[in-house]
Amino acid sequence: MNRFWYSLSLYLISPLLIMYLAVRAIKHSGYRHRWSERFGMTELRPTQLLIHTASMGETLAAVPLIRTILARNPNFTVTITSSSPTGSSEVLKAFGDKVQHCYLPVDLPICIKRFIKQVRPAYCIILETELWPNLLHYAHRQGTKVMLANARLSSKSAEKYHKWQNLVNPMLNCLTLVAVQTETEASRFIALGLDKIKISTCGSLKFDVTISDQLITKGQEIRQSWGKDHAPVWVAGSVHPGEFEAVIDAHLELIKVVPDALLIMVPRHPEKFDAAAQLLASKKVKFVRRSNGQTVTGTTQVLLGDTMGELLQFYAVGDQAYVGGSLIEHGGQNPIEAAAIGLKLLMGPSQYNFTDICGLLRDAHALDVVNDSNELAQVLINDVSHPQALEVQQQSAMVVVQNNQGAVSRQYAVFEALMKS
Repeated sequence: MNRFWYSLSLYLISPLLIMYLAVRAIKHSGYRHRWSERFGMTELRPTQLLIHTASMGETLAAVPLIRTILARNPNFTVTITSSSPTGSSEVLKAFGDKVQHCYLPVDLPICIKRFIKQVRPAYCIILETELWPNLLHYAHRQGTKVMLANARLSSKSAEKYHKWQNLVNPMLNCLTLVAVQTETEASRFIALGLDKIKISTCGSLKFDVTISDQLITKGQEIRQSWGKDHAPVWVAGSVHPGEFEAVIDAHLELIKVVPDALLIMVPRHPEKFDAAAQLLASKKVKFVRRSNGQTVTGTTQVLLGDTMGELLQFYAVGDQAYVGGSLIEHGGQNPIEAAAIGLKLLMGPSQYNFTDICGLLRDAHALDVVNDSNELAQVLINDVSHPQALEVQQQSAMVVVQNNQGAVSRQYAVFEALMKS
């Protein structure tokens, strides 16, 4: 398939795209607004720099790099695009009216062509693996210099790309410079045909997370206010459907051994908050919902974190973190924030989104891999029984993060090279 057939296919399925957005709008209020942006029908002003950060995770990782760019280039005009309401809210929270912000239009030629013609960026930074054929084509035709930042390419994605060389090779040719996270990913891009001269290995921006002393202090205060300062507290963060039951069942086994243990369970998607609550109720778990303002008490077994933007604070309350998207075939969510706070990590076997990062954590004995609910429960119980060993693992997690920081300055150096190229 080449770009022509790809674009034709998108036009043919565009009614399904509209139906998809409509379904998402029913489930999530954030998808009900700003549809004109999704199809490139909003009025935008030209800016020197276009930055695309698809979702909340990419946005949070990119914020320090974007702040560095703005600080060192105070006269730069910037447009930041995202794909999800959560990503959009993080952009607005971090930058407000300092930047122009909108959703990235769907990759239909008519939408993207109009978008690029309006913004006319001299430079474009795309985060991670958000490679859209028409976006890259029209940016390149506009004369935009494109940098793929914090680039990652799993073996699974690389295999797919090899099957679509007629579509992928032109995209890679549109990239001016690529800042990859690891040497492994560099070799995968080279195998796909990207010129190695374009590639710099810079580490992951996600390691450059900043954890404030205030966050840690607030976490301790919350834990004490709940009366859980001497009870085990673990956090299941970014949990997906298909994992809810395994997490709850593991906790039910834990409280058989330690009755006052608390689980903070945070579903990945807001539209799944009610489903998680219904499952907890069906299992007769004593739980409270964060959104209702209900207070955790000594008898509370689970706090359902059904709010947005509080996961970091919840991590600061806990001892261990199960990182979701890993007991199902999803590749795992980002474990770095929990590690930076000093939690011992638990994940399922599906970790291909963060293969190298998880490898570093495993090698440091800061991450245990579990295959099902029973193994998750066994590790939790073992940790409670061996608090000194748990503390060593918590410290190891923080050391891994500290030893791998510095990606912001290295990737900014690549951006400087982009501007000079």
